[in-house]
Amino acid sequence: MRAGRRTVEIHRPGKVLLPGDGAAGRPREYTKGDLVDYYRAVAPFMLPHLRGRPLMLERYPDGPDGPRFMQKNTPDHYPEWITRVEVEKEGGTVCHTVCDDQATLLYLVDQAAFTLHRWLSRTTAVDRPDRLVFDLDPPGDDFAPVREAAFLLAELLGELRLPCAPMTTGSRGVHVVVPLNGRQDFDEVREFAHDVAGFLAAAHPGRLTTAARKKDRGGRLYLDVQRNAYAQTAVVPFTVRARPGAPVAAPFAWSQLDDPELHARRWTVTDAVEQARTDPWAGIMSRPRALGPARRRLNALRG
Repeated sequence: MRAGRRTVEIHRPGKVLLPGDGAAGRPREYTKGDLVDYYRAVAPFMLPHLRGRPLMLERYPDGPDGPRFMQKNTPDHYPEWITRVEVEKEGGTVCHTVCDDQATLLYLVDQAAFTLHRWLSRTTAVDRPDRLVFDLDPPGDDFAPVREAAFLLAELLGELRLPCAPMTTGSRGVHVVVPLNGRQDFDEVREFAHDVAGFLAAAHPGRLTTAARKKDRGGRLYLDVQRNAYAQTAVVPFTVRARPGAPVAAPFAWSQLDDPELHARRWTVTDAVEQARTDPWAGIMSRPRALGPARRRLNALRG
């Protein structure tokens, strides 16, 4: 298959990698070829969220019922034209894959790495994130608490004058992403995110919590900020999740949060490209902020 200036060989395109979800009008199963076709179509919208970032690859060679591999190191057999970056870890280094072009994206799908997780920083400054992520993790599959928490968080971030953008995770919850100017390190960003989440949970103690352990959450939605740390990752916009029906982590506009049909698995490979074409995050990621002014506003709110 041609991908820009390169040709990528797709092995066993008819191999089934995901089952359908039984929804009317949707396929009974999804093959590797189906996922390749999807990623080829969504690449123009997805690559801006991938370029220049270390990746962790979630691989399912035999679909979600088979073994799962969380791959950080880039294997030696990967083509030389695929970008790599060596980053420090405790006791050594890791050579991460970087997806800078469509050919790399399709190659990864051929390797059954169809769920991609990205660093919140770039290879040029791995210790300074340019994204902050709040993960709204509900206690069950009911989307109503997620919708409510997203509205509350968006309102608070608006008071802090921080632009933010929502994305379904393709699983159960929603990520709310804040673009940063990359001047603060991970410790500063995580501390700020923790304080924002704590302030919101304290204002709504019966509905929200920052308790990391499930037994301490008491049926409340968890405001998870743990991804805002060095070497941690968040699922990439437009990536496919390993669940029946091939749901996609799909960016959406805040106006769509009122849609009663919205839920964490609302978009799949059958309609996510159409959603991408609406440009739901128009202009938001191009408005990065420093956290200093937001920190002062938060401190003023906390009294």
